Amino acid sequence: MSISKFTKQDLALIAARGTTLESIEIQLENFSKGFPPADLSAPATPGNGIIRLSEEEVERYALQYEHIQRNLQCVKFIPASGAASRMFQRLYEYLEEGMSAKPSAEIEQLMGGLHKMALSEQLEEGLLKAGKDMRTLLAGKDYGPIVRGIILEEGLNYGSMPKGLIKFHRYPGENRTAVEEHLVEGAGYCVGRDDSVSIHFTVSSAHLNGFIDLLSGIQEKYEKRHGVGYHVDFSLQHVFTDTIAADEHNEPFRDSEGKLVFRPGGHGALLANLNKLNTDLVFIKNIDNVCPDWMKPLTILYKKALAGMLLELQQKAFGYIRLLDRGNPGQEFLSEIRQFMSDRMNCVASNADKQLSGDAMAQSLRKKLNRPLRICGMVKNEGEPGGGPFWSRNADGSVSLQIVEASQVNFGDSVQKDIFRQSTHFNPVDLVCGVRDYQGQAFDLHRFTDPDAGFIAIKSSAGKTIKVQELPGLWNGSMADWNTVFVEVPAETFNPVKTINDLLRPEHTTSLYLDQDQS
Repeated sequence: MSISKFTKQDLALIAARGTTLESIEIQLENFSKGFPPADLSAPATPGNGIIRLSEEEVERYALQYEHIQRNLQCVKFIPASGAASRMFQRLYEYLEEGMSAKPSAEIEQLMGGLHKMALSEQLEEGLLKAGKDMRTLLAGKDYGPIVRGIILEEGLNYGSMPKGLIKFHRYPGENRTAVEEHLVEGAGYCVGRDDSVSIHFTVSSAHLNGFIDLLSGIQEKYEKRHGVGYHVDFSLQHVFTDTIAADEHNEPFRDSEGKLVFRPGGHGALLANLNKLNTDLVFIKNIDNVCPDWMKPLTILYKKALAGMLLELQQKAFGYIRLLDRGNPGQEFLSEIRQFMSDRMNCVASNADKQLSGDAMAQSLRKKLNRPLRICGMVKNEGEPGGGPFWSRNADGSVSLQIVEASQVNFGDSVQKDIFRQSTHFNPVDLVCGVRDYQGQAFDLHRFTDPDAGFIAIKSSAGKTIKVQELPGLWNGSMADWNTVFVEVPAETFNPVKTINDLLRPEHTTSLYLDQDQS
């Protein structure tokens, strides 16, 4: 698109958002040409891209990490900006249908299990203030006031809150939010220098004060309980990562006042937040993937094991780079590195790379060694949504491990469709990342993305259909050019809360409290 197509006001708005005209033109071109689908080579499965660790290996890697972790800077990075409205979708539908309608099975299940939930105490108190008794309402199946009390502003207002501020779990004497569970979990494996636990939440500006208020009230309690000092900070999704919206003709969409419309670029926008962290190791985990204390030891053990494996592979790669930098590597040594890249870093050389020798081969291998490294936990797919692990062909002809979303796959291609359906595992967003090079310098993570791994969706704005564009996903295309290792982790380490009824699952309750409630 020519610059003449934009007004002075447009250019001023683009500049004020920290965006470049060049990036806007690329985005508009993407609307016209679309994004190429992933080129799947095979599903990553145990023994073919996914590592299954023995109990001895898990213990050994965990110990390796424990021996060095207090000499490291570690950060727990938690995307937590989204509102929990989808979590309460069924409750909104119940109100829209009218309380006289027969409650769905999900509503009946929720009402029958309210007494087990951490939110029940606050809910009951709020109803009492409104002159209503929760037990009487439940006995009479008068669910309307209860539902309103959970999701609307007249009650807990959970429908407008982020998941991090919602009470997830009950304990004797306290009920914890998702944020608190991440604090406790972080004390289990993210203790670094000076016995400090660094946790970084990405939040929305609308909810930042809520997070700050919560932390000011509970942080000291958990510091004393776990003998650590928490360093908690926050960042917002940067405005310059928003993408321009387009109309059906792939021209910039404008609002009723003629202004350009921008939309958030999806979780891939958080690469900019991740890139600003000054740290050795990053543990990435979603805000809703937490569990009660009785389940934490297994999660902590595997987090340490993944970190230990990363450190071992990282040191091996650093050693190879230093030896390459001395010059004059022999062909046998270069073949050893290539074998390491294939067997341990899961990077299968392209046909062109296989023909290289001498200095050209050394340069190619050094470039592939000197990249960010991630170890990704993978769980067996038992019906949960999420990206899957695959061997994927890259633009240069090489094959590497990638986390691929269904939206990236061409299901019109029977071969690609069949490969996708053969996948046995999926990614629960359980990553440990090494983001510094062999000299201790932070990588510029933007250099290791696949810009062609974006996504276009159809949305509505003011009653008009618009096209919106999401950036390559944070653990998908944004990390496409990282060295990647997939490790199978137990399903018990993955406990997402996608709907409010998920909080009734056994992994989100405590038998102690259930026994007390029933006695």
